[in-house]
Amino acid sequence: MTLLSPAASTASAQAAPSQFGAGVTVLNGYARRWWKEAVIYQIYPRSFQDSNGDGIGDLNGITSRLDYLQQLGINVIWLSPHFDSPNADNGYDIRDYRKVMTEFGTMADFDRMLAGIKKRHMRLIIDLVVNHTSDEHRWFQESRKSRNNPYRDYYIWRDGKPNPNAPHGFDPPNNYPSYFSGSAWQWDDATKQFYLHLFAVKQPDLNWENPKVRQEVYSLMRFWLDKGVDGFRMDVIPLISKIPGLPNLSAEQLKDPSKVWANGPRRDEFLQEMNREVLSKYDDMSVGEAIGISLAETHNIVGEDRHELSEIFNFDATRIGATGEYEYKPLHLPDLKAIYAAHARVLGKQDWDTVFLGNHDMSRVVSRWGDVSTPEYRALSAKMLQTMVLTLRGTAYLYQGDELAMTNYPWTKISEFNDIEVQNRFKTDVAAGRLTEQQLITGAAAYGRDNSRTPMQWDATKNAGFSTGDHTWEPVNPNYKTINAADQLKDPDSVYHYNQRAIALRRSDPAFIYGDYQDLDPQQEQIFIYTRTLGTAKYLVVLNFSRKPIDYTLPGGISSGQLRLGNYSETPDAPNSTVVHLRPWEARVYQQ
Repeated sequence: MTLLSPAASTASAQAAPSQFGAGVTVLNGYARRWWKEAVIYQIYPRSFQDSNGDGIGDLNGITSRLDYLQQLGINVIWLSPHFDSPNADNGYDIRDYRKVMTEFGTMADFDRMLAGIKKRHMRLIIDLVVNHTSDEHRWFQESRKSRNNPYRDYYIWRDGKPNPNAPHGFDPPNNYPSYFSGSAWQWDDATKQFYLHLFAVKQPDLNWENPKVRQEVYSLMRFWLDKGVDGFRMDVIPLISKIPGLPNLSAEQLKDPSKVWANGPRRDEFLQEMNREVLSKYDDMSVGEAIGISLAETHNIVGEDRHELSEIFNFDATRIGATGEYEYKPLHLPDLKAIYAAHARVLGKQDWDTVFLGNHDMSRVVSRWGDVSTPEYRALSAKMLQTMVLTLRGTAYLYQGDELAMTNYPWTKISEFNDIEVQNRFKTDVAAGRLTEQQLITGAAAYGRDNSRTPMQWDATKNAGFSTGDHTWEPVNPNYKTINAADQLKDPDSVYHYNQRAIALRRSDPAFIYGDYQDLDPQQEQIFIYTRTLGTAKYLVVLNFSRKPIDYTLPGGISSGQLRLGNYSETPDAPNSTVVHLRPWEARVYQQ
């Protein structure tokens, strides 16, 4: 139930930028910025909409769906890499930063898409992938030609350790592991040295110690900002500063090398230089994929007095319960609450947060944390989870399809997986006997990245309306006939329309953005209850993280207030109740 109709919520969302008062530049001690008030929607272009029937999503497909996003209430789109790439890692291996991937279209198509976004009063941020390039990039092609090539020091080359029993007669320079299995060093026969690749073999790391590399990066950033792009999501950006001398990692460091790699001594120097030379000169935003950065270190990167990035993604919440690459313990709600409480406690008025549950590197939110046992519980739990995302502190991010409660795909064979991480683990861990093939399939099916990359489910026609072709690059989830956008647009009680109303409510009052946060019952294992407060405005959010109904007495003798949003069509409780009777996966937002 909600007091806002779908039509009213759309109008509210579109009017939102001016609602908080003309000329107000500081609220509750926070400097107002457009990106703090944004609801950002991530598009994975290969999977969003195919316009030419080749089975691969493209830019013209995105342009054709912009009205859908505007109606949802989105005002910023984050576009995963669209650059020219051989696609060893689905576009995160860039061959040419100033060219559009052929499968996605042309630069004219990009310009048309950007104009359509601006026409609808939305903004666009794009991926900046500059820890590494493709090994097919012109810089690397030159770099590997000889040891004295002018581009040699654009990358990180080292001699190996002599070992007559090793392939080529040398062991790698150190014990760095790749994120995608195996050594992070690749032998190159032309010059008899190894190059560093923290990710795939075809993703050699750039040498940020070389000032020419940094200037090349700043130049390409200006190229896209001058086109009208509004900022960047920066891929694994804390890794750009390496440890001097590249020493071996200790056994303890090898358990999570990100923590070491992300804390290179020149990281902040490089980011401050980037801000000084580029970011500070535009009305833009920057969000870093903060791999290896703890909450305590967050201020160093996002503090407004630091002049580095606007915000970062902290993955503590999304990785809660992780015990291995594809192994998770069941969610223990007090642990999740503790993470958000710590964010509220540690981050100050000069720091800004992000809140998200899904992206292109995660399994589907409702399959991971919700309840897909029945269609009803799938919808209710998805609405409950999105209520949390849209009422917590920080810029809110939604991943494509989460507004429909799309689910994981029913994977059964290794050959079905596209993800290089799964394929590499099959070649290494399964081949070495560390995992059975079925263990890998089971883990990747539950938590693997391919789950979020299956095609967007638009309607009940062929290929879910994603493509008219006979083959799609990732398989279409067979549940598309019951989970798709066309059906949900017609249903006012759908997950899509609930997200629309939740976004509109978020935009209706700055308390949801700049307000204080307080967890009212941190140790309760089923109910997440918190307030958002700004001046005289106060909202109470009550979330039942379970299919079990519960009669819950509100803590501290408080009363509920007036219901503003709920994921059931009606409520059994009167306004200003002190006891609420919560049904499975129920979410309520009260105004007190």
